[in-house]
Amino acid sequence: MLITIGNQTWSSKNLDIATYRNGDPIPEVQDKTAWANLNTGAWCYYANNTSNGIIYGKLYNWYAVNDPRGLAPIGFHIPSDAEWTTLTTYLGGEPIAGGKMKEAGTSHWLSPNTGATNSSGFAGLPGGLRDGNVNFHEIGAFGGWWSSLGNSQGDAWARGLSSVDGIVLAGETDKIKGFSVRCVKD
Repeated sequence: MLITIGNQTWSSKNLDIATYRNGDPIPEVQDKTAWANLNTGAWCYYANNTSNGIIYGKLYNWYAVNDPRGLAPIGFHIPSDAEWTTLTTYLGGEPIAGGKMKEAGTSHWLSPNTGATNSSGFAGLPGGLRDGNVNFHEIGAFGGWWSSLGNSQGDAWARGLSSVDGIVLAGETDKIKGFSVRCVKD
């Protein structure tokens, strides 16, 4: 499904694919040590549990996001940091945009899910993350999404939403982390 927010058209679900645009497989990596040593694309389900994928999609490392074979389906791309900023600015700025982007209620988000209205239709879900120590954390409390912007020091820009406020978190984080991915139409 697609949702138009301002002048952008976004996917309204987290990405859940296991191949690059050209059909090459993206490896599923469950093992912590193997994930920690990657500098190539990979995905996993939160806690390596396929039932989490049904709701939250896959978690990808940034190397999958940046792979030249293309992670996004044809006609879409991984949003740049500037495109994320365009989205949050349109929704009133980072201090309040998160509430407009989060799925309302506590079916998936932990209480209190502060500020959540989903008035944008983005339907952000708390799929958690695989952290820099390759442990799984915060399903129900946090959702994080990659941008296409990385640097040579091993970090890339991402956005995040939390159950405890309506803020959109923005910052650089380790490329080996596992975050969700949303796509934006070309």
